[in-house]
Amino acid sequence: MTSSTQNVVELLTAQHRQVERLFDEVQTTTDTDRCARAFDELRRLLSVHEAAEEIVTHPNATRHGIGDVVEARHAEEHEAKELLASLDGLDVNSAEFASGIERLRTMVLEHARNEEELEFPTLLAEASEAELEKMAAAVLAVEKIAPTRPHPAAGESAVVNAAVGPLASLVDRARDAARAAMR
Repeated sequence: MTSSTQNVVELLTAQHRQVERLFDEVQTTTDTDRCARAFDELRRLLSVHEAAEEIVTHPNATRHGIGDVVEARHAEEHEAKELLASLDGLDVNSAEFASGIERLRTMVLEHARNEEELEFPTLLAEASEAELEKMAAAVLAVEKIAPTRPHPAAGESAVVNAAVGPLASLVDRARDAARAAMR
């Protein structure tokens, strides 16, 4: 029996492809405003995506016996969050931004590949289809309230993200609205 509902692996993999497209747009567009908007969208997607993985996906993968794989993903996420935070607010036309976005792209795409090759197959093999669908619903719910900016100091703990995330999200979303209004 197949389900028409998306499972968590399908959802996160589709988001990985969206991240790739946004990196392409940021790195190839010559229009400064369009590049800044694409980077804002990329920053938001990476932030909510990683928060949801930390709260939903990684704990479930750990429960299925691959804690070592998850720990390596946490380290990758923390490094990427720090770099993403350092890029936020830079002039998208600066050499510092260009070199930073290239490093971030390499890190993030390698991280996504590692999840797809090392973490997701275990989830697909060990979790039921119903559990995978519930995880997808949980990821989408978390993404609605997750911070839209990286907060590397918060760490990668699901507990810390659940406690700090909603407040950080309110501040981030207010900041996003103000920035959008000023464009």
